[in-house]
Amino acid sequence: MGTYAPFMGQEAAQVGSAVALEEGDWIFPSFRETAAMYMRGVPMAMLFAYWMGNEGGQRFPEGVRVLPISIPVGTHALHAVGFAWASKLRGEGSCSLAYFGDGGTSKGDFHEAMNMAGVFRVPVIFFCQNNQYAISVPRRAQTASKTIAQKALAYGFPGILVDGNDLVTVYAATRWARKRAMEGEGPTLIEAVTYRLGPHTTADDPTKYRSEEEVEEWKPLDPLVRTRLYLRNCCLWDEEMEESVRLYAEERVNRLVKEAESFPDPAIEDMFTYTFAQMPPSLEAQMREYREFLKSTER
Repeated sequence: MGTYAPFMGQEAAQVGSAVALEEGDWIFPSFRETAAMYMRGVPMAMLFAYWMGNEGGQRFPEGVRVLPISIPVGTHALHAVGFAWASKLRGEGSCSLAYFGDGGTSKGDFHEAMNMAGVFRVPVIFFCQNNQYAISVPRRAQTASKTIAQKALAYGFPGILVDGNDLVTVYAATRWARKRAMEGEGPTLIEAVTYRLGPHTTADDPTKYRSEEEVEEWKPLDPLVRTRLYLRNCCLWDEEMEESVRLYAEERVNRLVKEAESFPDPAIEDMFTYTFAQMPPSLEAQMREYREFLKSTER
């Protein structure tokens, strides 16, 4: 695996929002939405292949309404608005949901997307996973706003603040936002307050900017812990079931990792041919030049 952005602690925010959507809806992920993408139909082996450096992992199966992972922070919010506006004009009855973190709300793209969505009342949900850090920048240094949710008011639509570690609450909030969108009431901004228990990426050392004591304070609020306790209290979960699920998941993940490793190696040309349906002349020239360069290194 290459550099990977783990989402430990954010499972409820991703799963709860993803399953609240309907079959025809679209999601626009950033680089941390592995769980949401999986819940919306992206095969796990493809996700593994992508993080192994194979762009073929983003050639999702037909009918999977998930856009490619957006590495640039915040830019894909604009894409979500464009898709939602097109859906509205065509009368398709679908909704778009864009995922981003608290750091993404400081980008100009986020505000442009919010403004356009409000003006045209498009069926889009802006879903902010406020995990308290934009890499190493803490929430308190990110914005002077009391909440991120309140930023929506300036653009003429509701913003709601929810417990992002509560699976049922996230689901209910997303269903409400989708209902508004489908009834022609326009966009909603959801701020799901959560916590990134792991590093920003596997190339990050979070001990440089936060204490172990802080992480320990958040661990009891881990959505997996809370969901497990809830299911036990409802007599829907026990130790035997947990062990069975763990063994099943371990076997399945190991099998899918092997499947991802068996993906064919990408061709050099893929970096040129993958983006456009028809390559512009300038890109064709770059590809020819690069091929000639590779040939020269073989001599």
